[in-house]
Amino acid sequence: MTITVLLFAQARERAGHARATLELPDESRVADALALLERDHPALAALRPHLAIALDRRLVGPEAPLVHGAELALLPPVSGG
Repeated sequence: MTITVLLFAQARERAGHARATLELPDESRVADALALLERDHPALAALRPHLAIALDRRLVGPEAPLVHGAELALLPPVSGG
């Protein structure tokens, strides 16, 4: 299956781009996509415990199943005031 990954803020800076396309086996889960991203962009690993993950605009956990054409967004914490 093919999915699109959107990277924001620190995730975008660490990966070096704002969007990626991943090829994953059928029946993959969010955790599988994150592992593939970390393999290709090791600097993302430090952010993983702090990320909110959205799958097709809904917050999900690492065990959420993926489907072909899904959009996965990595949302680092935001601070400011």
